[in-house]
Amino acid sequence: MREWGKSEQIPGGLMSMGDRGAQRNSGALATPGAKEARGTSGRLPWGDVLLASVASVSWALVGMAGVAALGLHLLGADAAGALGPMTAAVVVLGAGGSVTPSGDVSAFGLTGAEARTAVDITPLGVSLAGALLLAFFFLRSLRAAGAPLPGAELAARVGGVAVLFVGVVAGLAWAGHDLITFDGGALGLDKAKVPGTGGVSIPGLGDLGDIGGLLPGQLGKLADAKARVGFTVDTAHSLAGAVLWVLGVVLITLLASRRTPLPRGWEWAHRTVRPAASALVAVLLVAVLAGLAAAAYALIGDGHPKRIAGAALLGAPNGVWLAIPLGLLVPWSGHASGALLKVLPDPLNKLLGVKTDQRVSLGRLAELDGRVYLLAVALGVMMLYAGVLAASRTPVRGLSLGAFAGRCALALAAVTALALPLLVWLTGVSADASLSVLGFDAFGADIALHGSAGLALVLGAAWGAAAGGAGALLAYAVGAAGRRVAGPAAEPVPAAAGPSADEVYRRPGPYTPSPVYRPSHDETNPYLRAPEQGVHGAPTVVGPLTPPPQRSRPRQRPPKPQEKPPPPPPPPGAGRQG
Repeated sequence: MREWGKSEQIPGGLMSMGDRGAQRNSGALATPGAKEARGTSGRLPWGDVLLASVASVSWALVGMAGVAALGLHLLGADAAGALGPMTAAVVVLGAGGSVTPSGDVSAFGLTGAEARTAVDITPLGVSLAGALLLAFFFLRSLRAAGAPLPGAELAARVGGVAVLFVGVVAGLAWAGHDLITFDGGALGLDKAKVPGTGGVSIPGLGDLGDIGGLLPGQLGKLADAKARVGFTVDTAHSLAGAVLWVLGVVLITLLASRRTPLPRGWEWAHRTVRPAASALVAVLLVAVLAGLAAAAYALIGDGHPKRIAGAALLGAPNGVWLAIPLGLLVPWSGHASGALLKVLPDPLNKLLGVKTDQRVSLGRLAELDGRVYLLAVALGVMMLYAGVLAASRTPVRGLSLGAFAGRCALALAAVTALALPLLVWLTGVSADASLSVLGFDAFGADIALHGSAGLALVLGAAWGAAAGGAGALLAYAVGAAGRRVAGPAAEPVPAAAGPSADEVYRRPGPYTPSPVYRPSHDETNPYLRAPEQGVHGAPTVVGPLTPPPQRSRPRQRPPKPQEKPPPPPPPPGAGRQG
């Protein structure tokens, strides 16, 4: 049984148990399994890399499939077709893939009716579920590997996760195709009107030549007879999107995790980039939770609670992360028509209801509903909170107030300048669905909404700089600056020509005394004097215990011969008689 304070012999010297635990918590020591797997020869632990990749990718895809299947079931999509292929297709969409729908409508031997659809939308609810699970298990494997983490090992772990994820997405692309049957009456095809077709007929075709009677009155019957729409996954586009998706998730994970070790030479990221990135990721996740809470509130009293729950499960991050660039004054443009116009919130549906492309901005939406300005206020508070949170996680050692505020402002500006265009790209929507019969458009709906990525980059840098500087000043004023520094950023920074890493991370203890404040001399330090009586003559060191020499006992003299006792005295009166 080990006792606290006892030392262990490790490579590099002696260390107490308390110091060993402190360095393990800070990432300075690797776990025994990772150290043995890495070995002294520098070989990569391929077994550990493979197991970590399998665990990360498996849990990520299980989470994505679970969210996709539950969302489709709540929306009632499984009533039109098999849930398995649809789930595979939605998972591929969530991983950056592409799905190409196609179909046909035919009855009574009549052909020429075709359903054309085009969908370019990412269900970010599915993407977010997979990204969170992938990040959790990937970071767990990196922390178990210990620090410092070699660059080759980090590259091997990232490559293993990427290759395995892309391989699984290829399997889903093969399985993600099916044929779905729709009810034409439910789509409203029996009520479709085609202007300008009353009484038009084509000679020689008999009853089929009565196009004017066919389209307005008989279209519903044709659709009820047989309406099938199939979908297939575009394999090449999906695999390229999966590569970008997994590499992007891993990069954001490494930048936002403050306690995960990085290779040597990346120490600056612990003190600058990671505090700002982790703060921005935290506020984005909190915004998604607020969107889910709003959806839960909308369930109360609604006639279709399942549809709201399914839509929120699949698309809550889409709506929330679209509102963030819009509230931060990023301009958008788009249009919408048909049934897809109903899925947009008010007043966005009123603005996009016009046939031509419309410029969407906070000011134009506020003209339709003045409460839209509350979105700008909420997002301003969110950015200020991100600045305060980043300042609380940024070390203050040796920095003045101006330098500290400048560091926080620059770090948050750089991170927000990259994050805002990414949100604009992820939340862009493009969907088109139409049904044509013999060249006549009988049913159609489309929606397109895209933001300006260039202005998003500029506005992101401006908002990040303002929020970072103001948050640093506020955190410094209330004493919260640097209070929540964690991971390698909490360790002291060595000088350029200072001591080695072993000396920097060493803690004072019984075998590693604290540094002296003046040079030691033999006159002032008795432990530096050469002992006069040898090594064992020092008063604090116990010498060898040798038995003392045995003293010789004195010789015993022989007993003297016993002398005869003197004769007894004569009896009284004997001398008088003589």
